[in-house]
Amino acid sequence: MKKVNKTTIEVKNLCKNYGTVAATRNVSLRAKTGDIIALLGPNGAGKSTLMNMIAGFLAPSSGNIKVLDEDIANNALFAKENIGFLPEGSPLYYDLSVKMFLQYMAELRGQHQDAVKQAAETANITNVLEQKIETLSKGYQRRVGFAQSILHNPPILLLDEPTDGLDPNQKDYIRNLIKQMAKDKTILISTHLLEEAENVCNRIIILDCGQIKADGTLKDILQQTRSKNLAAAFRILTQKEN
Repeated sequence: MKKVNKTTIEVKNLCKNYGTVAATRNVSLRAKTGDIIALLGPNGAGKSTLMNMIAGFLAPSSGNIKVLDEDIANNALFAKENIGFLPEGSPLYYDLSVKMFLQYMAELRGQHQDAVKQAAETANITNVLEQKIETLSKGYQRRVGFAQSILHNPPILLLDEPTDGLDPNQKDYIRNLIKQMAKDKTILISTHLLEEAENVCNRIIILDCGQIKADGTLKDILQQTRSKNLAAAFRILTQKEN
């Protein structure tokens, strides 16, 4: 029997206003298990705002978000239990060791300490577990943030610039890991990197000025814009109203 991938995220007419400034405007999308979706857009496009609303950390001005068929306006805790979130900047407790930080996060999530070992191995940070987070490079700190996002093995991952600060080898490792994990997860990646969207993701959503300008496979977007590459399509879609 063919596996049917379940809808895990449903967003309808989502708006977020800061006074007269609209961070997102009537954003609607659906995502399912197996999706690796790139949220691609210039600075200020609304990518991080959208992720924070889906994760339940930011309330929308209007619109609706469902996570695993549950309206998060009525149950934001449910969303947080089922989502692993790597926000921009990897907020961490810098005076703790990596191991202490992950143990603390595991306790908050009701996870057994075996989850710490598994997450550290998956994120390839076992060699720095005893070091204080403040002593780590930006790339290692990003990977510690990634490890905390997968501690509870959530069905949904929201990764805001997951390879920011990583060297080329680390980038390749995390990108391959994301591909492997997507077999039984929904993964949304906010990125500025066109090659990341092309090579890691099976679906691309281009945002500009808080609106979705395109949503589909790379082939779909190239056909829509009559472009030969994603860079050209991106320029067309993000400059029409600028």
